[in-house]
Amino acid sequence: MRNFGFLLVFTLVFFSCERGGNISTDTTLATDISNTSFELDAVIACAASEKNTGNILIFFYPESGAVNFKLYETSTADVDKNDFNAYKQVVLQNEAVFNGYLRRFSQKSTTEKWVIVTVELDNEVKISNPIRVKHLSKPTLWEDIIHINQNALGMPLFSWEDNFAGDNAIYFQVISDQNNNLLTGTYTNANKFQYYKLTNVVLNITTEQPPILVEGGSYNFTLMDVSADNWVNVVTLNKTFIVE
Repeated sequence: MRNFGFLLVFTLVFFSCERGGNISTDTTLATDISNTSFELDAVIACAASEKNTGNILIFFYPESGAVNFKLYETSTADVDKNDFNAYKQVVLQNEAVFNGYLRRFSQKSTTEKWVIVTVELDNEVKISNPIRVKHLSKPTLWEDIIHINQNALGMPLFSWEDNFAGDNAIYFQVISDQNNNLLTGTYTNANKFQYYKLTNVVLNITTEQPPILVEGGSYNFTLMDVSADNWVNVVTLNKTFIVE
């Protein structure tokens, strides 16, 4: 399930970034990996369009020890997404999300395209699946579509309308504390997630046993609705709830 990224998401405040990125025209992904060991489908990543600016936000999960984060893009969307010769490196800084648990690139673009994220880990280049950028044809919706049921003490059940914007393939959920520390990061095919039950979780990026939620404590819930080509259709960002 690594081809779904998400995805989503963030210092949990999305700062408006004005950087557009410079393309190194002589550096393609094919060239960069030509004499190296690499692994496909090995970086969880996705992209969304920012609510107010329309900037493209490209999120990725760097496993512990990963270094040398790079972004590659095609010139248009009308190319073979699996042809690494079509991807040229974009020189961009990346930023911490959830205090570094995830990271993101941000850029402006007047065209839709495919992008790929790479990282280095254990002397090998890890390559994400191609991400289809759709900020013009299908801008990401930023909507609060979450319902919370707290009948089970300390185990809130989050649910939402299934396939709200169409084209859904998987859902990414994050629960964080008020300091933006990620407590859990999970993926489900179902339109619900209960803290902390893994019965319907298909991919889990939570690396430590999550804490017991404190009664009366304030936490955040973020949801990303992700398509099969790793574009984020809908985001519910940082919905605050009080544990009952």
